[in-house]
Amino acid sequence: MLNAELKLNVKIFSDDVEQMPIRKGFGEGLAQAGESNKNIVALCADLTESTQIHIFKGKFPERFVEIGVAEQNLAAVASGMAAMGKYPFFSSYAMFNPGRNWEQIRTTICYNDRPAVIVGSHAGVSVGPDGGTHQAIEDIAITRVLPNMTVISPCDAIQAKKATLALSAAPRIAYLRLAREKTPIITTEETSFEIGKGQILYRPDGIAQVAIIATGALVANALRAAKDLDKKGVRVIVANIHTIKPIDTELLVQLAKETKAIVSVEEHQVAGGLGSVIAETLAKIYPVAMEFIGVQDRFGQSGTPQELIEKYGMGQDAITAAVVKIIDRK
Repeated sequence: MLNAELKLNVKIFSDDVEQMPIRKGFGEGLAQAGESNKNIVALCADLTESTQIHIFKGKFPERFVEIGVAEQNLAAVASGMAAMGKYPFFSSYAMFNPGRNWEQIRTTICYNDRPAVIVGSHAGVSVGPDGGTHQAIEDIAITRVLPNMTVISPCDAIQAKKATLALSAAPRIAYLRLAREKTPIITTEETSFEIGKGQILYRPDGIAQVAIIATGALVANALRAAKDLDKKGVRVIVANIHTIKPIDTELLVQLAKETKAIVSVEEHQVAGGLGSVIAETLAKIYPVAMEFIGVQDRFGQSGTPQELIEKYGMGQDAITAAVVKIIDRK
């Protein structure tokens, strides 16, 4: 059942559950943050509406800079503004930010330890018809390896807003990963959020057999898979890891000891993403059997978002099959 302490959206398992693009939560959060933190500035690479940073632009036009289609310059200008005491949030598609400008992020921001937030929208294959060239499925891997970097992947629009506000209140270097499509609203305004602290969203009656650990837009699929498995007598915990770096080691070890089996779920290459972080962490402390849901060493392609989620093995049925498989291995 849903974790009552988190005050989650009780409609999450209903067909009429509210849906909203995760990126919109960021846009609303940044506009609100701009009111309390006057040092916040926003920059974009000619995609203001797509990344929802236009909400901040409309409210604070004097604190917004349009860089144009020049993502490497986007990062460099943000670094310079950070050096002068500003706190930049700079956005583009994740394929280009942090994809195209990774070296500038590494050298001018992380190496110099300049607080700035990289906002990568349209992450994952659910970008859909834009195809493999625009589907960022390697971005977690390339950002989490950078020193001084925090990596956040919210599960819904409300959590994206809270993550943005949390980042605005405590300036740091961070990558905020956002999805394009409307996704189910899982949390509520009353749901707690703390950078670096994962959340158990669903816990069955009795002893859990498997822990599904998910991030981003696929958390909803993980919850629905757990609910269906529960009806079949398979007891599963679902945890939302919204902060991939720093990872919540305490929670990972707790779930590993409790279930002895973990299924990671992410809209990203299996190599280098959330599953890799979990495996790396537990290998040193409490190794357990794992299955990995994500893109399996392939590029994306054109299609509808749902078609691609299913084709690349990240749908509800694929999660269910991974749970059954790992139970058979135990």
